[in-house]
Amino acid sequence: MEQRTMTSARTASGAPLGAALKPRQLTMMGLGSAIGAGLFIGSGAGIQAAGPAVLISYLVAGTLIILVMWALGEMAAANPDSGAFSVYTARAFGPVAGATVGWLWWVQLVVVIAAEALGAAALLASVFPALPVWLMAFVFIAVLTAVNLTRVKNFGEFEFWFALLKVAAIVGFLVIGAALLFGWIPGVQSPGLSNFTGAGFAPNGFAGIATALFVVAFAFGGTEIVSVAAAETEDPARSVGKAVRTVLWRILVFYIGAIFVIAAVVPVGSAGLKSPFAAVLDAAGMPGAATAITLVAVAALLSALNANLYGASRMAFSLAGRGEAPRALAFVSKAQVPVVAVLASVAFGVVTAVLEVVFPDKVLPVLLNIVGSTSLLVWTSALLAQLALRLRADRDGTALPLRMAGFPWLTGIGLFILAAIFVVGFIGEDSRPQLLSTFALVALLAVANWLHHRTAKAGSGKGSDGVGSPEQAKAPVLVD
Repeated sequence: MEQRTMTSARTASGAPLGAALKPRQLTMMGLGSAIGAGLFIGSGAGIQAAGPAVLISYLVAGTLIILVMWALGEMAAANPDSGAFSVYTARAFGPVAGATVGWLWWVQLVVVIAAEALGAAALLASVFPALPVWLMAFVFIAVLTAVNLTRVKNFGEFEFWFALLKVAAIVGFLVIGAALLFGWIPGVQSPGLSNFTGAGFAPNGFAGIATALFVVAFAFGGTEIVSVAAAETEDPARSVGKAVRTVLWRILVFYIGAIFVIAAVVPVGSAGLKSPFAAVLDAAGMPGAATAITLVAVAALLSALNANLYGASRMAFSLAGRGEAPRALAFVSKAQVPVVAVLASVAFGVVTAVLEVVFPDKVLPVLLNIVGSTSLLVWTSALLAQLALRLRADRDGTALPLRMAGFPWLTGIGLFILAAIFVVGFIGEDSRPQLLSTFALVALLAVANWLHHRTAKAGSGKGSDGVGSPEQAKAPVLVD
């Protein structure tokens, strides 16, 4: 194995990315990206499919995301890079595989940016009907683009407070839920735990739990952004380690706790599962519950939009630095922000949003179906890359600042869970088209990247080995 120490790295503008994200911002970013609209609004779908037994599905999916984050944390601490899993996949399996994963994630994020802007605007319009959905969507995009064009510390602070709002909402919900279940709310009878007894715990049996597993796995999408943001932290090894350790148990507490309360209070088949958090607060006699949860969901969507624009721009920047995208995307402003990558990423989202406004339900649903399973493939690539790179590092005696315990068995368990989710997805009639569409997109990107490398001139340095992102100077020793 060759060890390379890089002492300097310059982008097209002659400036590196910033390194101003603080550990608390990275920690809250990882936590906030997992607590999104999928929990506040979509959790009812999992309960509808499996009943209270959906807790099993969330435990399995939660275990998976813990293993993925641990694996990503190990690689990010050793080699902080805005290309993250794309770079790690390139190091493990070659530049074509790495570029394919990077472009796949970028396409997912830029499509989701449009969905989140329109979704947040629609939710806000349900509370304030006088606000035009199209106008609010573009206001949201414009404001968050401006945030992403300033120094990364401003983005980190913005995302920190977004995440803190969501965490506060979850904590408040858990307190109210506990009071309701223990019968501490005056004039309100406790529903007890009757939903968990007898056949009502798993009304659809194992099939329902398996179906819910495929549904709830997507609720954890976005946590991988921590590995991308590691490249712009002050002390990547320490910050990533702290973020991984902190986020893991908090995700389980918040998710499992919230789902437990909902499953105990809202029975399967109830119309309240369409907005489960509001249903629990209504049962507790809390006035204005629906409005409050709607506003929190708006914040959750805007937080995700903010983080996804950041992630998409950094991935585009990394791809450009490796010669896998136009070099202009590697241009960095005086504020140490990849400004062209930010604008290119948001432009795709704006075009998609415009088309969706002009042709309602014609464009966005199709695009979301194509990229719907992208996170599962990204997680798979991360675990496979960590398996290969850790074996390589252990073989050569390379010291790692953060090591995933239980290797290789825990990595294998993560891959097994992912394989099970894919099997369930292919069996389900509703999920099969989504998986097939995503795999078709992967095949298209892989062929395009293979042709790019086939026709590109042989050379050395950035772009020739698929791993030469500019900001790799922050990693003192890179294993190749």
